[in-house]
Amino acid sequence: MQFLSEVYIDGVQFEIEELDKILIAASAVIPVFGFNEWNYSNLSGILLHPDYFNEDFEFNRKAKSRNIAGIVGNGRFEKQMILSKKALYHGFANTSDKNNTAIHEFVHLIDKMDGQKDGFPDQLLSHQYAIPWLKLIHKEMEAINNNQSDIRKYGGTNQAEFFAVASEYFFERPDLLKRKHPKLYRMLVECFN
Repeated sequence: MQFLSEVYIDGVQFEIEELDKILIAASAVIPVFGFNEWNYSNLSGILLHPDYFNEDFEFNRKAKSRNIAGIVGNGRFEKQMILSKKALYHGFANTSDKNNTAIHEFVHLIDKMDGQKDGFPDQLLSHQYAIPWLKLIHKEMEAINNNQSDIRKYGGTNQAEFFAVASEYFFERPDLLKRKHPKLYRMLVECFN
């Protein structure tokens, strides 16, 4: 309720439903549930598109390259998140795929709270963990890029995407992550309290 009172949610060419708001709020709370007080000071609003969209935010059937499920805005979209309703619902319907777009985007916001989306969440990890965290994620990214990991390929793109993709895995399938990537699991437990 606190999150919903602080952030506006608007539908793009459709009327927002209660379940839309509930799923977005759940996505916001899941990564920070272990903290007594949390406020997304770098978010004022969420635009929910009915479907996947392209770089021009077009989502109709005629639009080309509609493959974006969510983004955290920059520039004129600073403090904004743009999500696909289809991706939002898929994230909660399929609990075994280690994929949840909305959680992914909220993790980017957490990462970006220090001003940089760089894969090191200063708000969650103290600086003593910086070198071990960076060594671990680079080792895991190398495994992803060498097709030797069950972590989604997109996690091998850069440190920020690795953090978001690994966090999706952590919240969707913690048991599997603990078994297959115990060091990463322990670090994310530390990170998310």
